[in-house]
Amino acid sequence: MEQSETMQAEGKLEGQKGPRALALVEPGKDEIEVERVNRKLPAGITSKMLYADVLRIAWPSLVELTLTQLTSMVDLMMVGGLGPWAITAVGLSVQPRFLSMLMFVAMNVGATAMVARYRGAGKPRQANEILRQALFLSLILSIIAGALGYVYAERLIAFMGAADPETLAGGTIYLRIQMLPLPIFALPATITAALRGVGHTRVAMVYNIVANVVNVTFNYLLIHGHLGFPRLEVACASLATSIGQVAAFIMALAVVLRGDHYLHLKLRDGFRPQWQHLYNIFNIGVPSMFEQAAMRAGAIIYVRTVASLGTLAYATHQVGMNIQALSFMTGQAFAVSATSLVGQSLGKKRPDMAQSYSNHTRRLGLIISLILGVVFWFFGGQIVGLYTDEPQIISQGARILKLVALVQPAQSSQFILAGALRGAGDTRATAVITFLTVLFVRPSLALLAINKLGWGLDGAWIALVADQLLRSGLILLRYRSGRWKKIRIE
Repeated sequence: MEQSETMQAEGKLEGQKGPRALALVEPGKDEIEVERVNRKLPAGITSKMLYADVLRIAWPSLVELTLTQLTSMVDLMMVGGLGPWAITAVGLSVQPRFLSMLMFVAMNVGATAMVARYRGAGKPRQANEILRQALFLSLILSIIAGALGYVYAERLIAFMGAADPETLAGGTIYLRIQMLPLPIFALPATITAALRGVGHTRVAMVYNIVANVVNVTFNYLLIHGHLGFPRLEVACASLATSIGQVAAFIMALAVVLRGDHYLHLKLRDGFRPQWQHLYNIFNIGVPSMFEQAAMRAGAIIYVRTVASLGTLAYATHQVGMNIQALSFMTGQAFAVSATSLVGQSLGKKRPDMAQSYSNHTRRLGLIISLILGVVFWFFGGQIVGLYTDEPQIISQGARILKLVALVQPAQSSQFILAGALRGAGDTRATAVITFLTVLFVRPSLALLAINKLGWGLDGAWIALVADQLLRSGLILLRYRSGRWKKIRIE
């Protein structure tokens, strides 16, 4: 039975008519010689084939992630109509919310890598068991995190640097509404992670687009009270996101229950622990958890430093971060391709294909990052003006976007190569690099630039750029070492 399933699944991506490049090469040997850098393509494989495989996985992820971020931008624009305090209130809730999600998000990294490995090795039964175990973990962890986040919401917003009662109250309400349905956020995220592991990104794109449409619709109706609906202000921005996630949850669950995809969840099989699978998920996911924790802790220190500059400066900062996050989407989308294809290649014991895929993914990401850099450099003021008509925010925001423009190539490379390393299961290296740069370099430079040099918000963003450049360089060095090719997962 499993052999039949494997034959049906092999060589096809969702919506793909022809075989993948990986399907054209023979499985490798157990014992392999790994070169540090080898740019030569395997026999019979062309760059065109590799680019096609990368894009088939990347473009649905790019659409999904970009629309999600655009939705976040629209949310902030709508909230911005309430005043700078509202932008600040929403912004201060971001890091605590991410911190509450880091456990199950980290486990999702392990799930993606494991599913990709089993897909490459032609083991659909094991890939599906990974999905089952990952969902169980996400449910438990998200319930615990949601309860803690709800109880301590006010303290968290105050800790983040809420400077006035209005901002504290708005941020608390926003965060609590996010925490209550956290399992509904977690489970579709886990399903999405598993689907990305096998390269099935189109279905995740569809249900996440629906979630975003629902989100924007309810924001329009409820933030300012349009079409006879009540005016809920900041609370609505959080409530609308939650309603959208309920829609995503229902659709994502339907995808894996239908049985017409590589991943198929059978509820009658139960959720008994499979300790070897759990060990592998944790072995890959725990370093990623520490990476995310370091990232969030560093971001919290960084945000508190920026918040000390006042509400107007922080509102400007939040607009800049919101726009920069849009530029992350390209790198993250191609990182999905790198993670999936590297994992599948190593599952087939073809590290040469893994490297070829990651190199070609990086080149595509570089092209798009240069285009984004030009847009941010020349049209920064106009983009910031979509959020607010406050002249000071527009002027300083435009300067910030010039810094964002300059760092785009390094940022894209960092995302993609980190994705390749995670696909290989090399999460410890990325964790150490993030720990050093985000937890120490960025906050330290921000404190120096703001408190000692008096550079204000510009100094904070110079610190962020320095962090990005250093992180990109260190990840590149790790990738070029070739050590990630030797990691084995059973």
